[in-house]
Amino acid sequence: MEKVENRKEQRSFVEILSSTKAKYITGTVLLSGIGIALPRIFHMLAGSSAGATFLPMHIAVLIASFVFGVLSASVVAGSSIVFSYLLTGMPSLARLPYMLIELLIYAVLLSTFHKKCNACISLVATIILGRILYSSVLFVAINILGLPTYGISVLQSIRAGLPGIMLQLVCVPFIARVIKKGIHLDD
Repeated sequence: MEKVENRKEQRSFVEILSSTKAKYITGTVLLSGIGIALPRIFHMLAGSSAGATFLPMHIAVLIASFVFGVLSASVVAGSSIVFSYLLTGMPSLARLPYMLIELLIYAVLLSTFHKKCNACISLVATIILGRILYSSVLFVAINILGLPTYGISVLQSIRAGLPGIMLQLVCVPFIARVIKKGIHLDD
């Protein structure tokens, strides 16, 4: 009798873990962790400018947008930025709100575009429109609200981040497709 009860408990635990909601929560938490770990890895391997060059925090947010949608991607953006700052001091406190806004813009845009377009088109549109919206946010924050900046222009960040943008275009749709296929979200 005890074995039957134990098997029922195990089966229900497996059913819970395989539910769509559990996949969303687990995926969001894992991608948040990746959003914290990737910048550290890039900084260790490629130096202090690796974040601005390879845009590692963007990767986890973009994957979350493709696989789980806007809510997950927004949670990944916010938790990655805040916990990365608390654990590592990066990004700097001056840059943190701007990066948070930038990542949230990407989360919302890619989640929206991906509903209407294929992965490549939606990613390219997100990168272009995201930079335009981000530059607007910077303009308003600095020139209208008088908030301090962290000393980089949008054009400089685009130029510095070209390797990261290329990495996003090549890797993110592929990784998202593999994850989606692997976790069977439609089950």
